Amino acid sequence: MKTRKTEDRGQKTADRRRRADGAPAHTPLSPRGRGAGGEGESDSRNRRPPLPKPSPARGEGLSKTSGRANRGAVGRNGKPLPEAKPERLQKVLAQAGVGSRREMEEWIAAGKISVNGKPAVIGQSVVPTDKVKIGGRLINIRFTGSARPPRVLLYHKPEGEIVSRDDPQNRPSVFAALPRLRGGRWIAIGRLDFNTSGLLLFTTSGDLANRLMHPSAQLLREYAVRVLGPLTVEAQQQLLAGIELEDGPASFASLADAGGEGANHWYRVSLFEGRNREVRRLFEAVGCAVSRLIRVRYGPFILPPQLKRGRVHELAEADIKTLLRELGKNEGE
Repeated sequence: MKTRKTEDRGQKTADRRRRADGAPAHTPLSPRGRGAGGEGESDSRNRRPPLPKPSPARGEGLSKTSGRANRGAVGRNGKPLPEAKPERLQKVLAQAGVGSRREMEEWIAAGKISVNGKPAVIGQSVVPTDKVKIGGRLINIRFTGSARPPRVLLYHKPEGEIVSRDDPQNRPSVFAALPRLRGGRWIAIGRLDFNTSGLLLFTTSGDLANRLMHPSAQLLREYAVRVLGPLTVEAQQQLLAGIELEDGPASFASLADAGGEGANHWYRVSLFEGRNREVRRLFEAVGCAVSRLIRVRYGPFILPPQLKRGRVHELAEADIKTLLRELGKNEGE
């Protein structure tokens, strides 16, 4: 038989458990074996207090944007997003690194792009809250006023790599050496031949790539060229004056003797355009075959001496902002 002392100890243990669960301690029953309220009535002292309603999650209950602008929109940190003006769809996609503006216009015309579930149209404007998809894949769009500057890479391309993602011959691609991106892609600023090495630029902004490649930018390309034997004075004059190629006249902006040993001779040449194999074709036009071709400069960018072949160097954000300001000044002149 349980003693009175054992029952009291068990009751105290039960009381402690009730308090741990948030319930009040045990209320002794009346002599009739019921609570103080009588049969069928609950004692208010034995009720658990009602649980408070959960507060809305950060950002919930705030007004959603209407599509005109991102006024009232809230970011992941719960802070209001800065208001951004609507921008042209093709410009926004170019800034996101999807492709050039011209490519985006072609994709829009082909029905490959949708905005908020509807086919996009050329000239359409979007805001940060719009959902833009390409082939069903959501794109992380960027805006001029609120996005960080685009990324820019300097890559020391070795010979034997192709500047393309798709190659029927499955040759090594320059894109395999670049850092991986989320929500965008690297865009090559110009190209280099399979057997040409040297400076190759990449960016996440199709708009920036287009501005740096456009002939109106007048960016100087400089190359180190090795040929078999020295050029005659007459050949040098021809290369500077201009030679008619199959796709139009071409010439070097500068040509300087860089010396050499034995049969090989080096020259430093520059020009303001980047047509396919233009440097090689100019030398071939005066009877010289190029055995080595290295691009050492593209506009304001110079191949860093310490950058080894197959390696990349990313520009600092401050340098990119300076570049964008300079491009803006030049375009405004």
